[in-house]
Amino acid sequence: MSKFSKPVFASTITVIIVMVLASIEPMEWASYLLHQLGTLLFLAFMLLTYFRRYISSHAYVLAALFLIIHIVGARYLYSFVPYDNWTQQLFGLRLSEVFGWQRNMYDRLVHFSYGLLLFQAMLEIAKAIFKFQSIKLLITIVLMINMSTSLLYELFEWSLALTMSPEAAEAYNGQQGDIWDAHQDMAWALLGGLIGAGIVFLKTRKNQLKF
Repeated sequence: MSKFSKPVFASTITVIIVMVLASIEPMEWASYLLHQLGTLLFLAFMLLTYFRRYISSHAYVLAALFLIIHIVGARYLYSFVPYDNWTQQLFGLRLSEVFGWQRNMYDRLVHFSYGLLLFQAMLEIAKAIFKFQSIKLLITIVLMINMSTSLLYELFEWSLALTMSPEAAEAYNGQQGDIWDAHQDMAWALLGGLIGAGIVFLKTRKNQLKF
């Protein structure tokens, strides 16, 4: 069993603290709890893979950062994350005005982070399971996992929404009237994965790392 390293311990405690703070009067409890149930399951999975030595401390910390981004989004139902107010207070500008956004874009950040921040964990788990040494083959497999899990999540979200009222489904999905929301979410996850793949590939070539 792996030791509970300081980075893993610190990142786990940070995730728990952020979750506790986010649970103070969230916008809508039912949708929030659905999202956070997934958070707890994913955190348990990452701890299990870490202690079974499938993933490194580095991969775990990146996964924890993704969870923090997700938790913040869940508190505000993704569609209402007040990042414009935050940037206005910090920098005197509103991101939506700077980039011309017509919708809240925080959910795009979450899907992009899924592809980017979880790439290392997916890579290490894939190597442990399939025993491949070729970095190109591992990257290809991870990108396939990225795309398939993104698709499965969107299908799960759709099937869950079918059991809800239109209002509750909209609150949970955060579609914001965008008929291409699922397609764009998957595209952002893939873009994050491609960037993660590029970083891993370049680091491997430069440092001749063995995975």
